[in-house]
Amino acid sequence: MRKLRTKRVIIPAAVFVAALGAGSVAWATSAGADIGGGIGGDERDRVAGAATQAVPGTVQEVETSDDRGEAYEVEIRRPDGVEVEVVLDKDLKVIAQEPSSAVAASSSAAASSSSAASSSSAGSDDRVLTAAERASASRAALDAVGGGTVTDVEADDDAAYEVEVRAADNTEWDVDLDEGFNVLRKTAD
Repeated sequence: MRKLRTKRVIIPAAVFVAALGAGSVAWATSAGADIGGGIGGDERDRVAGAATQAVPGTVQEVETSDDRGEAYEVEIRRPDGVEVEVVLDKDLKVIAQEPSSAVAASSSAAASSSSAASSSSAGSDDRVLTAAERASASRAALDAVGGGTVTDVEADDDAAYEVEVRAADNTEWDVDLDEGFNVLRKTAD
């Protein structure tokens, strides 16, 4: 009988302590605490809003950046499923926008095979690009001009891909890529 009474006290007490711990974590998260290097609260909302102006989608993560000239890094999942990292300065101006390295690395093999399969079709400028092709073409174009924001990616008759990039200094670039995402030419507008 004594063991039964002890269990009646210990089990509800353990449940209460567990619930109290979970509630404090939930409160800390909703209160905007900095959990795992991210930022929260009003600052998170302000930074996320600026980033989604450049790349519409769902904000996955907002962090401060340690890199020189950069203040924030925002991971956004676009409606097409591609994750994009948007880098902002302290004034919330977009410095760079590029597919997340994990997405670009995992999709490069798929992009190579899908671009090879689609290159055999006539009228390549009429075809719709896959998310993997867009990600790989964006990464190659950004690397070619030293960063910036990709404003458009499309198939092209003269080259496999044509990418328009706005550099950090507001210079507009047209970057033409071959099927292997190698730069054929880049032209400043």
